[in-house]
Amino acid sequence: MTALGEVAATDRLLVALDFDGTLSPLIDQPMEARMTAAARDAVEGLLAAPDTSVAFVSGRTLADLRVIAEHDDDSPILLAGSHGAEYWIPGAPATDIAGEADLALRDRLRSETELLAEGVPGAWVEPKTFGFGVHLRTVADEEDAERLRADVDRLVADAAPGWRRRQGHDIVEYAFTDAGKDAAVAHLREVVQATAVVFAGDDVTDEDALRSLEPDDLGIRVGAGETAASVRVRDIEELVGLLSTLARERVAARQ
Repeated sequence: MTALGEVAATDRLLVALDFDGTLSPLIDQPMEARMTAAARDAVEGLLAAPDTSVAFVSGRTLADLRVIAEHDDDSPILLAGSHGAEYWIPGAPATDIAGEADLALRDRLRSETELLAEGVPGAWVEPKTFGFGVHLRTVADEEDAERLRADVDRLVADAAPGWRRRQGHDIVEYAFTDAGKDAAVAHLREVVQATAVVFAGDDVTDEDALRSLEPDDLGIRVGAGETAASVRVRDIEELVGLLSTLARERVAARQ
């Protein structure tokens, strides 16, 4: 039996998916990101399979993730935002882990970073619940981008040495929480009592989750880059094909 067939036959399956670059193409205007039509169909197929839960696990804030995922209160899809610092789980109350001092420092550093970014054409700062992200996708001059990275690194290191720094696709994120996608997957696994997990992602930040997977799980890397995943697909289209096959095999295995 193939690895895909083995997870398809598990008693209770969790399919946890990164969003940007995994279900939605990476674009210059992040809030305009949406799942491709084929990705949406694949997710719907998984949701229709027996004893199967689907979750989106993203670095986006929970509020922004709900917008781009077109996720409403009736959705069965579980969400982990801010790399696992925020969750949307049906019937579970929201939790507040941010203190006033953390929020005040976040706002100050974000404001100072916005001033630094004003000197770099194309750069912009994304507010996040637990910090902020510096977007560099539309910066034409790589030297300008590197200078801004270094300036913000020094700013945060001096004022908030305990903050976590993450490097993603043309974005650097800074946060006062140490939450990671590994912890997010572990929490969601427990919530749905999954006996196996499929996780797919395309970025460095997804490797936390991929490295944390257990022997009966399946990790999928979308695109190039070093990875702990056991399966690699070229792009969203190829991932969609794999997820659609998983849904069909899941239905067949559980009949």
